[in-house]
Amino acid sequence: MSGLALEGVRKRFGDVAALDGVDLEAHEGELLVVVGPSGCGKSTLLRCVAGLETVDEGSIRIRERDVTKLRPAARDVAMVFQSYALFPHLTVWENIGFGLVVREEPKREVRARVDEAAALVGVTELLERRPYQLSGGERQRVALARALVRRPDAYLLDEPLSNLDAGTRVQMRTELRRLHREVGATMVHVTHDQVEAMTLGDRIAVMDRGRVRQVGPPDEVYREPRDRFVASFLGTPAMNFLDAEAARAFVAVPGGAEVGVRPEHVRLGPDGVATRVDIVEVAGSEAYVHLENGLVAHVPADARPAEGAEVHVAIRREDVRLFDAESGERLEWT
Repeated sequence: MSGLALEGVRKRFGDVAALDGVDLEAHEGELLVVVGPSGCGKSTLLRCVAGLETVDEGSIRIRERDVTKLRPAARDVAMVFQSYALFPHLTVWENIGFGLVVREEPKREVRARVDEAAALVGVTELLERRPYQLSGGERQRVALARALVRRPDAYLLDEPLSNLDAGTRVQMRTELRRLHREVGATMVHVTHDQVEAMTLGDRIAVMDRGRVRQVGPPDEVYREPRDRFVASFLGTPAMNFLDAEAARAFVAVPGGAEVGVRPEHVRLGPDGVATRVDIVEVAGSEAYVHLENGLVAHVPADARPAEGAEVHVAIRREDVRLFDAESGERLEWT
């Protein structure tokens, strides 16, 4: 069964096409991460699924139920926002159970479900506190618990980690992954952070200018990008690009092609094309070597060359990805 499916969804704001014919499916029980730059339409997509925006064309189904024209409350989804959106005057317990209380669920059921959700996200000891007494990470856990207590058909997470500091963000990524495994529900997580997308999702959907450019397992999308945009967006540092003439110093490529090669595949050794090291950036156990020929190499920090040193660069044919120089579409070797 499909957990969530969008078919031909379009949404315009005046002259701007926020969603331009989106086809996307999240499998039942899957954690799908939608990733892309600011303004690509990913948050609008989530708001359309939640019913906070109406679509101009297309359809939205949740567990095979057409919800395109249903009001938000009838769609059976729970949304977690970037801003946490906690009630400041309520305790953690009251925030988590608010939706159940409003729907007049039995008190015993409310207590059991709030306690269960609080335990899942690790905030049981915080239930009597108010939001101002919590850290950013704790507030985000409370927001997640408030969504979990609903037990909806799908969870929609709109950049829930972007307000957290780097260390807490890494911790919460792990917690979200564990939480999804325990809950087993369909989750769609929107982010602009490619590292978050690559480490969190069962599959990722890369968006650009209102369109889905590629969907697949993170490793597959990274290694076999469908076009130049996907190749350039995923990866830190970004993929190196060379025109056909410059690339022929390393490997024979056809005319009209642009060559892409990941920094980890730029090999520094005794053989190859001679160049000099411009800048070396050290990040713990890794180093990013910026070369005078415009390439960036990703090497172990303890194997990095000195700035100003002469090095030789080699690139293997099997590590090269070809793109049409005009359209940016992926080309296959012939």
